[in-house]
Formats: sequence, structure tokens, C-alpha cells
Amino acid sequence: MGNKIRVLIVDDSAVVRQTLADILTSDPDIEVMAKASDPFIAADHIRHEVPDVIMLDVEMPRMDGITFLQKIMSQHPIPVVICSSLAESGSETALRALEYGAVEIILKPRLGAKQFLEEAKIRICDAVKAAASVRLKRMAFVHPDVPPKLTADAILAKARIGQDAMLKTTEKVVVVGASTGGTEALKDFLVGLPLDSPGIVIVQHMPENFTKAFAQRLDSICNISVKEAETNDSVIRGRALIAPGNHHLLLKRSGARYFVEIKDGPLVSRHRPSVDVLFRSAARYAGANAVGVIMTGMGDDGAKGMLEMREAGATTIAQDEETCVVFGMPKKAIELGAVDRVLSLGSIAGAVLREAAQ
Repeated sequence: MGNKIRVLIVDDSAVVRQTLADILTSDPDIEVMAKASDPFIAADHIRHEVPDVIMLDVEMPRMDGITFLQKIMSQHPIPVVICSSLAESGSETALRALEYGAVEIILKPRLGAKQFLEEAKIRICDAVKAAASVRLKRMAFVHPDVPPKLTADAILAKARIGQDAMLKTTEKVVVVGASTGGTEALKDFLVGLPLDSPGIVIVQHMPENFTKAFAQRLDSICNISVKEAETNDSVIRGRALIAPGNHHLLLKRSGARYFVEIKDGPLVSRHRPSVDVLFRSAARYAGANAVGVIMTGMGDDGAKGMLEMREAGATTIAQDEETCVVFGMPKKAIELGAVDRVLSLGSIAGAVLREAAQ
């Protein structure tokens, strides 16, 4: 990468500001341009030097982060990563932040939890790089000095050829994976679906305590029902299940019934939930009955899982570059030869319905 990504940190906690600064400066591609305790101080910094990315808290004195976000996006758009503790009561606020133009949402570091911080370090740096790539139209590279990137093997063993394979039946199931930019892409995809749509299972990279509000928001505007997935929920027509933040989601099958299972475990492809885990389970338990969709997002989560789906007879679809916020995950899947069709966001719903009707 060329020049470093310059980040402005805006948070009223001095401890959080310093922790975030330490995490970001540990990445050779990122530098902290400045730190501000509230939006007014941040605005002074921006007048002198415009950052590439702003890391923004939601709850702050003098001006809340959502108001500041609206001002930024209306006056001088700069990629914003919301950094919030996302307590249950704050989930709706954070959801609005995405609607107002925030690129990504990450959990505020929980000080004292060493393992969490090590995991969060990667997510924080990746979020900043994703935000920078949205504006600069470039992909960032993860620094090699990070823990090993686990595959879906950490959660579910890959099936042997023929093992657990399902013959094609009349009932189809749709599995969808998305990351950066995915909240709006999923909304566009789901809003247009009719009540008799095939059952849908979704992994969207999101923090804990956020997916429930996201599912409720979608449920209120869609024809189909949308809910945060719970273990043993049936995958049925007219319903979409969304993986809960910080938990993996697997598709399972018992006879003719599809259902889901929530599992803990390590990060897979640097994420929990992981698209690779969902897609592998779909390859194993649904086979040719599955339709896989990979949407906008940074990184490569889902590419290997989608290849396994295609090899198991599933139909696979990737969102095209023009309609992606970040053309990372679809691009990797395409490069692996995992994708049957590359479609614009507006064309995916129709294609899924046509495939499910066959």
C-alpha cells in the first residue's frame, strides 16, 4: 500500500482514545492523525487536515455522534466507522448510523479482556481499511503479523464426496453472506421478496447486540418475516433468519426439514459469524437444494465455502463490482471459480426466485 490511512479518533473516553490509537498504530498501513474528545474538537482538526477515515463514538457530550455523522455526510463526506459499546438500548441508534452513511460498526474494546482485544485488533484495523477502500477505491492488505486465519474446519468438518449429500428436491433454501455495505444491500434484496419466497439464512458481519435490532427493522419493512436466528429455528418459506452477532450459524437438515444451529467457536476467516461456516454447512446438508449469494464486503470470507457449495451442486451468485460498496468477498469467490453468475444487486432477488422455482 502507498500512503498510510490517516484516522481521526472521536471519543469522550481518554482510555478508549488511547487504546484505539495503540491498536491502529500497530498496523503499518494506518496512522492516527489526531484524537478528539468531542465532535467540536474533531471539526477543528478537520478544518486543518482532512482524515481518510473517522472513528466515531455515538454517545458524547455537547453533540452526539449521529448528529455529527449527519453533518459530515451533508457537508464533507468522509468514511466513518462507528465505534460503540452497542448496549441493547443503543442498537437502534447504531442501526440509524448505517442508514446515515457510516461504513462499518465495530465494538468498543473491552479493556482487560486480552483475548477480546486481540480479536478486536484485527476487526478494528480491517474496518478502517474497508472504510478507506470505499472512498479510495482500493483494497487494503492485512498485515502478516497477525494470528493464523482459521478456516471453517474449526467449526464443521468438510464432508467427503457423497457424504451427507442431498438429492435435489422441490424445496430450495437460500444462504447469503455479506459484510461492509451489506446492511443496505440486504435490505434492498429482502424488501422485494414475496411472501412465498424460499427460506433464507443470512450471515452479515455484525457485532453482538446489533443483529436483533437489524432483524426487527427488516421485519417491519419486508413482506417476508425476518428474525435473529436461534438454535432449532426452522428454515421455512417466507422467512429469513439472520446470524446473531458473535456466533456462528449453521444450516442443518433432518429429513425434509431444514433448521439452523447457533455455535460458538473461534473466528473463522477472521469473523464470527463466518460466511464460510454457513456456506460449508449448506454444501454439506443442502447440496443441490441450495442457492448461495455472496454480497458486498471486504476480505475473503465466504469464497471457499461458496466453492464447496458449487462443487456440491448448488447454484451460486455474486454481487457485481459496480453495485458493491467493497468488491472484496465477491471478487475472491469469482477468482476461485466458485460463482455461476455475477449480477447487479437489483437483479439478485429475481434470479434467486427463478432458481428456487425450478
